[in-house]
Amino acid sequence: MDDKIVIKGNRSGLSAIINMNKFSGFEEMLEHLLTKLSRGKRFYKNSTLTISTNLSSINEKNLIHLKEVLFNEIEIKDIILQDESSKDKDKKTFTGVYEGRTKFLRKTVRSGQCINYNGNIVIVGDINSGAEVVATGNIIVLGSIKGNVSAGANGNAKAIIAAFSLQPEILKISDIATLSPDSEKPQYPEVAKIKDGAIIVEPYLPNKYIY
Repeated sequence: MDDKIVIKGNRSGLSAIINMNKFSGFEEMLEHLLTKLSRGKRFYKNSTLTISTNLSSINEKNLIHLKEVLFNEIEIKDIILQDESSKDKDKKTFTGVYEGRTKFLRKTVRSGQCINYNGNIVIVGDINSGAEVVATGNIIVLGSIKGNVSAGANGNAKAIIAAFSLQPEILKISDIATLSPDSEKPQYPEVAKIKDGAIIVEPYLPNKYIY
């Protein structure tokens, strides 16, 4: 029986339970995962894939590569990462993008759409004006935020919101909300966080916030 990677179907899509201890490294695991998923590619296309594994054994660069391969080769719609090395997962405070549950979406969230997730959200795309994204963890957008965003919705004051272009209509972290200032479009990625009871925005330094 192959217990290195177990693929199961569920109501929300697919789940892959990966035992990293059974592999010599990331590349071997990825090759094995692609082989298993490729067998049912036509059924898995546009599905949500939840990956449960020990994320501490996979670095950030490899996680990004994993996402891109699954998006491009298997045509997965979105990916959720579950860190099996974390204890009390449901009670865990989200302090980094790769801690706890993380939902990856490769799309633009359009006006009228709402995404609500119990964990971190990473969006490869934009959040348009009139759209809403709510997360109990962090919100990271590899694009522009022009809609309404709320991070740390469960009261987590350590949550952050980061984007290549941060121009939200309403930005909220925990129970503190603010409106976007009337200023020019930012020329560099920015991050919003709570400091001294207020939301501040500063240049985004990934190594400082994501680990």
